[in-house]
Amino acid sequence: MGFHAVVAYAPENLDTLGLALTGQVFTDRSHLGLPAFDLMTVTETPGLVRTDLGLTQHIETGLEKLPEAELVVLLPGDEGTSNPSLAVIEAIRAAHRHGAIIAAFGAGSYLLAATGLLDGRRATTHWSLTAGLAARFPKVKVVHEPLYVDEGRLVTGAGGAAGLDMLLHLLRRDHGSAVANTIARELVVSAHRLGGEAQYIPHPMPVHSGDERIAAAIAWAGENLRRSLSVNELAARALMSSRTFARRFKESTGTTPHAWLLTQRLNRAEELLETTDLSIEEIAEQVGYRNATVLRELFVKRRGMPPRTYRTIFNRRTTQRNTCRERPPCGDGMGNSIPA
Repeated sequence: MGFHAVVAYAPENLDTLGLALTGQVFTDRSHLGLPAFDLMTVTETPGLVRTDLGLTQHIETGLEKLPEAELVVLLPGDEGTSNPSLAVIEAIRAAHRHGAIIAAFGAGSYLLAATGLLDGRRATTHWSLTAGLAARFPKVKVVHEPLYVDEGRLVTGAGGAAGLDMLLHLLRRDHGSAVANTIARELVVSAHRLGGEAQYIPHPMPVHSGDERIAAAIAWAGENLRRSLSVNELAARALMSSRTFARRFKESTGTTPHAWLLTQRLNRAEELLETTDLSIEEIAEQVGYRNATVLRELFVKRRGMPPRTYRTIFNRRTTQRNTCRERPPCGDGMGNSIPA
């Protein structure tokens, strides 16, 4: 059914970027036909909370709201002072026991690790903090490269803008591609970066005209996914050799042209499955695959289910969600479908 009640926990030395990103993602867009999220920010001791900019944020609500959440976002603070009280730890554990998804990014992963919920599980944080996280919490399987790591109801992400990638991933996972894509367009950001992409590019490209040519080729490819695109064709549009284009594409985006095209085609396929009645064969044609079998195989690798099953589950969730709006209350809003 997807989450709607979202609670963001704000620690001392609150990261203002993390707070702003969370607020922007879950702001009310019901006028666009999107789910209506109820976002609340809480802290341990209501009142003024110090931020990383030296300013203060007034937060009126305390920990009592955490166990009522369907999604808890642990905002980044200062990992060096991330020694949460027993009250904070128990509130987060209670929310998890009640079925909430617990998501953390940046230094917020330290707080989640301190609860013990990540013991034996994979997790990540900002690339500069992973070594410290591993040393401090040896029972956590810290991975250094990914933008985010999804462990079911426990999700961790890198710092900075990767927190936005993590939140969009949660929206895509629990509310579908159309919702995530619409919000990404509103925020003017990439709709989907895979969690396994590297957090940073070791040798960033200098800005020059070649970047603009690659950007133009990418934009053209996104509008022509139904065509059988090749690296050679994209390179020609960028006025580069295929070898130079592939190298510069990887330096610029952190991924290969082939992987980028695969992601865009499957993103578009998910959106068509959610928003149209096109057959699987028609969708395969729309996203550039010669037949439905190819799309089905790639879709199963990505989602663990064939396109037809994905559409059925998505439509069932949408129907249940609409029924809940018309005849509340409707269960706990989470069911038992999300793995522990």
